[in-house]
Amino acid sequence: AIALDRYWSITRHLEYTLRARRRISNVMIALTWLLSAAISLAPLLGWGETYSPEQERCQLSQDPSYTIVSTGGAFYLPLCVVLFVYWKIYKASKFHMGGRRRNAVVPLPEAAQVKEASQEPQMVFTARRAAITFQTDGETWREQKEKKAALMVGILIGVFVLCWIPFFITELISPLCSCNIPPVWKSIFLWLGYSNSFFNPLIYTAFNKNYNNAFKNLFVKQR
Repeated sequence: AIALDRYWSITRHLEYTLRARRRISNVMIALTWLLSAAISLAPLLGWGETYSPEQERCQLSQDPSYTIVSTGGAFYLPLCVVLFVYWKIYKASKFHMGGRRRNAVVPLPEAAQVKEASQEPQMVFTARRAAITFQTDGETWREQKEKKAALMVGILIGVFVLCWIPFFITELISPLCSCNIPPVWKSIFLWLGYSNSFFNPLIYTAFNKNYNNAFKNLFVKQR
C-alpha cells in the first residue's frame, strides 16, 4: 500500500490530489485488513488442521493447500507487487530526471548576436556564455522529496524482505517436503520477522519529518 501510494504520487501527482489520496488510502487499508482476516481466520473456519488437545501444541496449520495460499497471500504476492511497483517508481524517477536534463538550454559556444529588423536603428542583443534551465525552486524541492520518499520505500522493502523471508521459506517448505526444522530455528525466524515491526518506526522517523517531529514532541513531553 505504501509503495502504491508513492508510485501514484510520483506518476500521477496532478490527479492524485489529497481528496483522491484519502479515498484510495481508505480502500487500500480496508483491503489489507480483509486479506489479513481471510488468511488468519481460514483455519478457524475449517480449512486445514484443527487444534487438538492431545497434541498440546499451538502452531500454524500445516495443511499444504493452506500453507501455499497463506504464505502467498501474506508474503510472496505482496512482495512481487512491491518489487514491481518499486521498479516502476525507479523508471518513473529516471524518466523525470531525463526530462529535466532535456529541458536545459546548452551553453552557446560563442557569443550570439540577434538582430531585430526594423525601420528604427538596429538593436543588437548579445548573449554571453550561460546555462539556463527551465527549473524552479518548487520543482527542485519536489524532486528531492520524491527521491527521499522512494529511498525510504526501498529501505522498508529491504528490511521487510530480510526480516521475513527466512520464516516464510521455512513455513512453505516444511509442509511440502516434510522437513524437520529444529524448533529453535523456527522460533528465531519467527522473532526475526516480528523484529520488522521494531525497525519500521525507526525508518519512518529517519526519513519522514512528520514522524520525526511527533517522536520529538512525545519525548519532550515525557521529560
